[in-house]
Amino acid sequence: MPPQPKTIIRKEDWERRLHDVPLTREDLNRLVMDYLVIEGYKTAAEEFSREAELSPAVDLESIESRMSIREALQRGDVGEAITRVNDLNPEILDTNPALYFRLQQQKLIEFIRQGRIPEALEFAQEELAPRGEENPEFLSELERTMALLAFESSPLAPPAIAELLSPGQRLKTASAVNAAILESFSQAKEAKLNGVLKLMSWGTSMLEEKASFPKLDVSEGTFN
Repeated sequence: MPPQPKTIIRKEDWERRLHDVPLTREDLNRLVMDYLVIEGYKTAAEEFSREAELSPAVDLESIESRMSIREALQRGDVGEAITRVNDLNPEILDTNPALYFRLQQQKLIEFIRQGRIPEALEFAQEELAPRGEENPEFLSELERTMALLAFESSPLAPPAIAELLSPGQRLKTASAVNAAILESFSQAKEAKLNGVLKLMSWGTSMLEEKASFPKLDVSEGTFN
């Protein structure tokens, strides 16, 4: 059986259908505010709050605290990050052993990155090994991290090991901590706007199988 021809939706009809979707300015403002808060744009969130006359769901001062923690992790200062997390809410690490292990793992990586091998070995033995004995997943991550010592300054390190020294590893740790802090404030871990864009992308791909219609250029905000 030959494939069914696609339905053709003209630009005028497409725009009319979009205009019929019930969406208020307040809905859009809340999406923007949620994005600014989740992503940590404190100054922009303060200005938008005043302009839109919209109160954020969290204390905006907490944004600055989250960003200082993220910045500390991205420059490799794990000790400062842990201190700041505990100052913000000590229960975050007390109730999340996986996150605390991840931070300790990052601290071990920073020791190795700096060539402080004796300190790395002592830290791994005293702080991480006991946790690895309690949890197979932790032990696997500890072994992967310690493998860095075998490939120190070597281009032959397997990608799964070499990536631990990449900036992306610091970013992953910072993102995990940021998500835990947001969760402690009963906030979503990801901006709702990101979810909307993912849903739109999925819906577009599904519709493309059956219809030809104007595509949205997200960067320009126009249809083509």
